[in-house]
Amino acid sequence: MNILITNDDGIYSPGLASLAKIASKFGKVRIVAPDVERSAASHAITAHLPISYKKANIGLDDVQAFKVNGTPADCAALGIHLSKIDVVLSGINMGPNLGNAIWHSGTLAAAKQAVLLGVRGIALSTPVGKDDPDFEKLAPYVEETLEILLKDEKLALYNVNFPPEPKGIKWTSQSVRLYDNKIVPAIDPMGRKHYWFTVIPLGAAEEGTDRWAIENDFVSITPLRLDLTNEAELKRRLSE
Repeated sequence: MNILITNDDGIYSPGLASLAKIASKFGKVRIVAPDVERSAASHAITAHLPISYKKANIGLDDVQAFKVNGTPADCAALGIHLSKIDVVLSGINMGPNLGNAIWHSGTLAAAKQAVLLGVRGIALSTPVGKDDPDFEKLAPYVEETLEILLKDEKLALYNVNFPPEPKGIKWTSQSVRLYDNKIVPAIDPMGRKHYWFTVIPLGAAEEGTDRWAIENDFVSITPLRLDLTNEAELKRRLSE
């Protein structure tokens, strides 16, 4: 199996190196990742400028690694162009990609780009607190998750999130909740105003969703699709 690994945290992220070590048990791994952090880049692609890649040393002897001056979606597309790829793994992201965050996640965008090009895509993420994630502790669950998902060769898109201390694995749906927009004003060192954009969720996570699973210490595996059609609304409109 030929495995491409990318992310949105950048080529030197510890989550990427951890994923590459585990994925090497399942096949030949190649890394093509952004040269700098591209978090929350969503599915942006570089359409009006050229992109290029250079070799990178991330301390893994048997894994070729390349850094790209582009977005996560660019990296997935370029990696698939450069060699035959069976599956794209994106992550392990430093921070969760749950619920509404799926819309702007660069991590998930790389997996989506893979599926658009006819290659299986899996996004993997974990929350970050005051300390970095303990990737050694997560490793057995990452390996078990890959065993579950990689044995099925059908074209598919999955979003996976790991709690800090997992106690099991759950199949979940996406938590879709409304948010209250919150703008936090501040002053930079030059005395100029700037603003931080953040959100406050309205309501608790629904049982059986990705957010609920993480809150209850379960690994969340959510099968996704590229088709955003609202079938119920379409059916209603067509029946009018």
